Amino acid sequence: MERQAFVQDVQQRIAELIRSSPAADLERNVKAMLAQTFQRMDLVTREEFEVQLETITRLRRRVEALEARLAGEAERPG
Repeated sequence: MERQAFVQDVQQRIAELIRSSPAADLERNVKAMLAQTFQRMDLVTREEFEVQLETITRLRRRVEALEARLAGEAERPG
């Protein structure tokens, strides 16, 4: 038997063994528990994080510009 075919056969047999054993139930339960935990943690995707980061960066620049403008007006006599 060719090495690659042997490895695939072993992988298939292990997968079948896991599917027919309590390990499959354990895997499903762990996945469900992790999904529930992640939901409670109120996580965001990387894309959502990047969008919020860009928004905050733009707002920070606007605040800095307004602060500089106010500081310039405060320095003017009048």
